Amino acid sequence: MDNAAIFSHVDHTLLAAFASWGEIEKLCREAVEYKTASVCVPPSYVKRIAGAFEGLNICTVIGFPLGYSVTAAKEAEMKAAIADGAREVDMVVNVGDVKNGAFDAVAAEIGVLKKAAGDHILKVIVETCYLSMEEKIALCKCVTDRGADYIKTSTGFGTVGATLDDVLLFKKHIGPGVKIKAAGGIRSREDMIAYLEAGCDRLGTSSAIKLLTGGQAGGY
Repeated sequence: MDNAAIFSHVDHTLLAAFASWGEIEKLCREAVEYKTASVCVPPSYVKRIAGAFEGLNICTVIGFPLGYSVTAAKEAEMKAAIADGAREVDMVVNVGDVKNGAFDAVAAEIGVLKKAAGDHILKVIVETCYLSMEEKIALCKCVTDRGADYIKTSTGFGTVGATLDDVLLFKKHIGPGVKIKAAGGIRSREDMIAYLEAGCDRLGTSSAIKLLTGGQAGGY
C-alpha cells in the first residue's frame, strides 16, 4: 500500500484545546498537499476553514471529548457545525448511559444526531478503553440500527486509543452500511496499514505526515 492510498483514508487531526489558527492553517495546507480524506478540527474553526480553503473536506467533533452533554446540546452543536461548513461530524456517545445499560437512550441520541446530520457523515465515537466486550457489541447494534455512517474507537483523550482487537470486533458486529474509524495511539506506518487491512476505512491521527514521510509520531 503506497502513501497516497494511506493518506486517502486519513482524517488529518488537530483537536488540542490550545490549537492556534496558525497551526490549524498548517494542518489544512498539509491536507490539501497530501490529499487526506479530511481535516478533523475543533468546531470553533470550521467556519474560518470553510472560508479559507474552498473544497476542503472538514470534519469536526461534538460532545467532545467526554460525551456527557445532553442530547439537545449535541443536536445544536451538530446543526451549527453543518451550517458553518462541516461535511462530517464525529460525536461522542454518553458513556455514562452505556455503563448504566441505557442502550435505548444511546440509540435514540444517535438517531437524533443522524437526523440532524442528514446527508452529512456521522461518526460515533464509543471510547472503547472504558467498555466491556458486551458493551462494545451492544454499541455496534446501536450505531447500525440508527443509521450512523461510522463507528469510531476513541477520542484520543481516553486512557487507551485504538486496538486491532476492537476493530476486528466491530467488523464482526456492525451492519453492512457501517464503516470503521480507528483513532488514538497510531504510532507507525505499519500500524496504519494494519488497521486498514483489518477493515478500517478511516484513521484519525495528527501524525500521518510524520509517520509516512519520516520522523517521530505526534500526539492524537
